[in-house]
Amino acid sequence: MPGSILGTAVRRVEDPDLLTGATTYVGNIVAGRSDVLHAAFVRSPLAHALVTGVDTAEAKAAEGVVAVFTAADLDLPAHHGLMALNPGTPRPPLATDRVRFVGECVALVVATSRAAAVDATELVEVDYDPLPAVVDMEQALAPDAELAFPELGSNVAGGMRVRDSAAALEGAEVVVRARMVNQRLAVVSLEGNAILADPTTGDDTDFPLTVHVSTQMPHGFRNQLCGIFGLEQDQARVIAPHVGGGFGGKAGLIAEHTATIGAARALGRPVAWVETRSENLQSMPHSRGQVAYYELGLTREGRMTGLRCRVIGDSGAYSGFGGALPIHQTYTMAPGVYDIEKVGYDVVSAMTNTTPMGAFRGAGRPEAAAHLERLVDLAAAELGMDPVEFRRKNFLAPFTETHTTPVGAQYDVGDYDLPLREALRLGDYDKLREEQAARRESGDPVQLGIGLAVYVEITAGGGGSEYGSVRVHPDGTATVQAGTSAHGQGHATSFAMLVSDRLGIPMDRITYEQSDTATVPRGGGTGGSRSLQMGGSAVRVAADDVLTQATARAAALLEADPDDVALTDDGAFGVAGVPSATVTWEQVLTEGEIFAGIDEKQSGATFPFGAHLSVVEVDTETGRVTPRRHIAVDDCGRILNPLLVEGQQHGGLAQGVAQALFEEVLFDADGNPTTATLADYHIPTAADLFPFEAVTTETPTHMNVLGAKGIGESATIGSTPAVQNAIVDALRPFGVKHIDLPCTPERVWRAVQEGARDPWREPPAVFGDLPLRGGGSDEEAGAI
Repeated sequence: MPGSILGTAVRRVEDPDLLTGATTYVGNIVAGRSDVLHAAFVRSPLAHALVTGVDTAEAKAAEGVVAVFTAADLDLPAHHGLMALNPGTPRPPLATDRVRFVGECVALVVATSRAAAVDATELVEVDYDPLPAVVDMEQALAPDAELAFPELGSNVAGGMRVRDSAAALEGAEVVVRARMVNQRLAVVSLEGNAILADPTTGDDTDFPLTVHVSTQMPHGFRNQLCGIFGLEQDQARVIAPHVGGGFGGKAGLIAEHTATIGAARALGRPVAWVETRSENLQSMPHSRGQVAYYELGLTREGRMTGLRCRVIGDSGAYSGFGGALPIHQTYTMAPGVYDIEKVGYDVVSAMTNTTPMGAFRGAGRPEAAAHLERLVDLAAAELGMDPVEFRRKNFLAPFTETHTTPVGAQYDVGDYDLPLREALRLGDYDKLREEQAARRESGDPVQLGIGLAVYVEITAGGGGSEYGSVRVHPDGTATVQAGTSAHGQGHATSFAMLVSDRLGIPMDRITYEQSDTATVPRGGGTGGSRSLQMGGSAVRVAADDVLTQATARAAALLEADPDDVALTDDGAFGVAGVPSATVTWEQVLTEGEIFAGIDEKQSGATFPFGAHLSVVEVDTETGRVTPRRHIAVDDCGRILNPLLVEGQQHGGLAQGVAQALFEEVLFDADGNPTTATLADYHIPTAADLFPFEAVTTETPTHMNVLGAKGIGESATIGSTPAVQNAIVDALRPFGVKHIDLPCTPERVWRAVQEGARDPWREPPAVFGDLPLRGGGSDEEAGAI
């Protein structure tokens, strides 16, 4: 058998096309076709208003305009996209009687050119009757708040509570409390949304509708599309060409997609919409957006006894996937890496007159880690303990079999001190503390901060199955398919490595096919860091099947027992003990190609973990924070290609550090976005960042044949609280206990000026009205 390439740094096979511009995105397809019509949307300039009239006559008469559609013209069903938290708040693809956020689509113009379509949107006259806007998620829960859906009677999109969350703190000798904000973020993928809907691609026996779309989940997109438009799955073909990033923002069918497809079907002509950056910042679902009231019960010796969480999530204008994240994902990861006996968790998602919320790298898990790790540092300071010592005192003991947490999560395998030890070693923690003490003693205005975060997260939530196939052709080349869909992660490289390792076929003779529902029969798509552990495992099992078939053929040709036949170092089939007896793949394939297609199942999620150490310098006179070092030690189980893992770590770190320091979506009091361009919304450039030290430890999981867990989101989850903790740590001599995210120079400077402030205030009284988790009455509900 050839030596394994798994675990080695193999360069990405995708990169030459990406670097030379040979890739094809939806926008390239649109530009290359002369028959495509172009869509542009008329968007609401108001955050909340009744729509009393829409006049499209002048726009319809404009040069180049083919059609102008309102909700009444297209009559499309309302929907939530990926999922509905509250079915009573469906979002119409085009507004009907009311708009609920700035940027909501009111009408759609279709023209022969993009310029003509955009110009004609200015000619559509919409009559609005303005209503008060509710922008703040906590204010939205007030009894007298303006309601986005008056028929519901409140702005509560959904929520849950345990019977008595306060019981989690019973018996605690010390209780540490904090109100913490995890700010709203924009996804800002390199490529915005883009779609080309073509209803002219076939007769009744072919695909009546073909859609090219920038999406993470082609099969899921097709299934949603067919459900909305009443089509059978063999009546629609969805193709995702190269996708310029997703990060969760492209995980479902959005209003603009539905309206564009509806317009194309109504006209019987191909229609395209390619999102502008300002549209992207206004209307692609935002994420994060939580206010958390956390209380940690402790003994005086520093043992955690209970955790009480009351969380408010911002659902935005409707109640889809983003509104559900604090109820499910943040809840699941609430106790983190710690041995906490009791966890009380109450949560409510509030609707506001702002952009609807969705997923973004980590999707509910970064919030849980940020809240908990900030509270852990507060507790260590309260007890006068080193944050390393305090964490170690409360870690779950290492385990190799499933561990069930107080909230019911089933961690697969964990050794949480392993990455922490490595981070401390690489950072020379004791020496850093010595430098910090010297600066404090000298009164240096630039103070040193040292921050830690130890996290665990969930990937491939719920498990399930994924499709993978391997086909070896008569010329000895191979084609690999998987139901997951790449948008920058390196699928073509990793899946080719798996096949090459198993079958001995060189990687340059392996082709990867994905993201076309006409050629790949099924798939769960990419999200929740599931691709390698799910799609990769399916490809690996399919390759094993192909190898078994090929070995049987080779054994027949060699007149040997199949048990005695194996691949040689040069990729041929040989007989043990008979070096001269070999056959090539081409000889084996004279009877025809060999194929295996597999739906590989995984019984549950996996739980990657890690430790991050952040070192920052804080200018106490200006509030400026300068990151000096960031050591990320992430454990994603067995590592297939360390180069791909490091790339995911670097990307995740950039986004996590950016949340700690720069990024925040803001609205004014009337619901107008004030960060709707990249001049106002600060994503980091190379000048803002610094070299990362990204390393790994390996604790293979027993949940799949590869032993792999996800890595796509881990570094984002660990980095944000590490940087935040480092900043607060630098300012401890000034009495500073907490600074909310993002830690901008102004916030840091004000914290220095104000000194010691209690980071706690009583939460709103809305939680007692929520339904019990698990149903039933207070008396019937189980204990915490």
